[in-house]
Amino acid sequence: MAKARAAIAPVRWVYLLLGWAFFAIGVAGIVLPVVPATPFMLLALWGFSRSSPRLEAWLLAHRHFGAPLRAWKAHRVIPWRGKLVAWASMIGSLLYMLAWSQPAWWVIALAAALMAYGAWFIARCPSYPPPAAIACGAAANEADAVSRQP
Repeated sequence: MAKARAAIAPVRWVYLLLGWAFFAIGVAGIVLPVVPATPFMLLALWGFSRSSPRLEAWLLAHRHFGAPLRAWKAHRVIPWRGKLVAWASMIGSLLYMLAWSQPAWWVIALAAALMAYGAWFIARCPSYPPPAAIACGAAANEADAVSRQP
């Protein structure tokens, strides 16, 4: 058992380092207009989920990042606002490439294909959790509020 745990430890450290790296890039994405925060926070959650249950729980309970990450983890939800920002960013990036950057045609085709896949992926994800999950969440919040009353 100790040998198996020792063999797993280096992989755990790699996931932990990836989690922190993605978290740092995600935080930078809040301030930098070019770097998106949400995909990197999702990658940080992935890294933490494979390395540290404590850090995964911390990120899921985070005041700013927790709610969208919990919605993604539970129901693969991407809110409408996030979808619109992603789509607008893709269109803006492609227009910038076409108008000012003018790379080779295959670069534009590759970028357009990747953006089309990203747009399709985002479009197929729900924008809201299922009604049953919302009702269960509201019931859980009410029960929690009642249990806190003196």
